[in-house]
Amino acid sequence: MSLKDAVDKYVADGCHMSIGGFTASRNPMAAVYEIIRQGIKNIHLYAHSNGQGVDELIGAGCVSCLEIAYAGSGRFAPTCIRFKKAVQEGSITVEDYSNYQMTLRFLAGAMGVPFLPTRSSLGTDIIEKWGFSPKMRAADPSLPDQKLMVMDNPFGSWGDAPKIVLVPAINCDITIIHAQKADREGTVRMEGLSFSDVEQVKSAKHVIVSCEELVTSDYLKANPDQNQIPSFCVDAVVHVPYGAYPTACYRYYDYDPNYLNEYRRYAEDDGLYKTYLEAFIYGLKDHKALLDKIGRDRLEKIRADQRTGYAVGLDRR
Repeated sequence: MSLKDAVDKYVADGCHMSIGGFTASRNPMAAVYEIIRQGIKNIHLYAHSNGQGVDELIGAGCVSCLEIAYAGSGRFAPTCIRFKKAVQEGSITVEDYSNYQMTLRFLAGAMGVPFLPTRSSLGTDIIEKWGFSPKMRAADPSLPDQKLMVMDNPFGSWGDAPKIVLVPAINCDITIIHAQKADREGTVRMEGLSFSDVEQVKSAKHVIVSCEELVTSDYLKANPDQNQIPSFCVDAVVHVPYGAYPTACYRYYDYDPNYLNEYRRYAEDDGLYKTYLEAFIYGLKDHKALLDKIGRDRLEKIRADQRTGYAVGLDRR
């Protein structure tokens, strides 16, 4: 279906949503921009270690709560800028976990178990600092009663772990990812690192996948070991070339350093950021209009080299 129809059908005010990708790679940016364009608000957002997608959703006022391990876009924003401002101003509520814990939480959701154990975060303030109050947890049945739980190893000294941390499963209303290839039935093939996208997809009630190429089922069946997500997990497939732009999509295009540098300039100033939202999101019909605004020359500079999978010789300053 179209991206507009997919977002309209599966993303709603107040929903619990996760987005895939990692820092400046394979963020589902076309979907992020469509969510902003549709004015969807009060999203409870989950991400593993995301950057641009998280920052722009927060900057546009779409997010009320966030659960995440890390929010940043490499050197362009070691800490996401609008995210940081929102935390400092208290306009969003955040609960943080370690990278490994977020992976386990999505995995638990995918497995259909309520929690998974780990040693990750023992001895750190992740154990002590909770973002969500007991009142907030009691009011939202989608939230676990506790951020996490530290308990004695039930197997005694076995495994050399006297204490373990239990982290709760995540089961979102909707997960959105961007992939390299998919067929019309929803079978998905990601190339390169898959991050936590597979676990995020399998833990969600509904899934939207945007893709660079819409391929035939026979094409994906030819090498089934390279497919990560089966069709029965996916509700909507959307063909959106450059759907991760301005972040990277391995073997298709690199991130755009010009865009990310310019975005940082806009994001650091509240007034300028309103100008950015109008010029690059609200004032454009769809993602193709953004690409047209950027221009073919810019897109050609970030085109991936087929041997390495990224743009060779790209000026990343």
